[in-house]
Amino acid sequence: MSAALTPSTGAAHTRIYALGAARGELAVTNDDIAGPIDSSDEWIRQRTGVITRMRAGEGVEAVDLAEAASREAIAAAGIEPGQVGAVIVSTISNTVQTPSLGALLAERVGANPAAAYDVSAACAGYTYGIAQADALVRAGLAEYVLVVGAEKLSDFAKPTDRTISFLLGDGAGAAIVGPADEPGIGATVWGSDGSKWDAVGMDRPLRDAFADPDGEFPTLRQEGQTVFRWAVWEMAKVAQRALDAAGIVPEDLAAFIPHQANMRIIDEFAKQLKLPDTVVVARDIATTGNTSAASIPLATHALLAEHPDLSGGLALQIGFGAGLVYGAQVVRLP
Repeated sequence: MSAALTPSTGAAHTRIYALGAARGELAVTNDDIAGPIDSSDEWIRQRTGVITRMRAGEGVEAVDLAEAASREAIAAAGIEPGQVGAVIVSTISNTVQTPSLGALLAERVGANPAAAYDVSAACAGYTYGIAQADALVRAGLAEYVLVVGAEKLSDFAKPTDRTISFLLGDGAGAAIVGPADEPGIGATVWGSDGSKWDAVGMDRPLRDAFADPDGEFPTLRQEGQTVFRWAVWEMAKVAQRALDAAGIVPEDLAAFIPHQANMRIIDEFAKQLKLPDTVVVARDIATTGNTSAASIPLATHALLAEHPDLSGGLALQIGFGAGLVYGAQVVRLP
């Protein structure tokens, strides 16, 4: 008879202990960017709800924002960096293809020798990270997991692009996930729709930039109407599935925190879900912009700062974006 293997086992339940946030230091107004796209402050506000977007200055990279957010989250959680057993970073803004931003971040915050890797799921990346952190802690592969969404999207914003660039901001949001006595993270509903793979993403492959060093670097663009319809109609169904999977009804929620893609999408989302007036809806996009993987933790951090009474309440969070990938779960707010 062969020898028996010993599997890893961990905590029965998990929760989010604390959050951290870092935004770009430059407030870029609609008037600042309206000229190159032949637009106006009024048009941008009506179409997107964005008033200003926060962007990082030259020399600031996504990892710098991630480090600041992570240090806040670790301190607020009351743990030592060495207790972090895994670092998961969702980003499309790493300055190199490899090594991972996660490995550098683990070194910077003192989490070595934690497992560290990046998730490339764009605007759904934070929810993917929370799902994986929940699984890692319950499997016994880490006691605490640092989950980060970090982006410097201004590096990929083409000033003359009218499809998405005027939305984009820079920032990082971080969360510490660890063991809990009762469920603090509900079942995740996630997936992708590769049939719409080219609806939002880069305008050309990286190899084109290498082949023509004097040409333009790849930047972000989207098919706005395709993304809008998909986000509003299909993602509302995913959000409802996440509620059902968690055994929650809208009336049980304290907050709704969707990816901050567009104010019109957020407002239509709330209508589709028939959220009662008691549910606070995150609308951080108005002053931060669309920060892709960072948008949900940044919006959550801002919401708790404005409404500290939400702490301990349940929040439905959903991310969706390039891929088209999506993820949603109900979490208890730290």
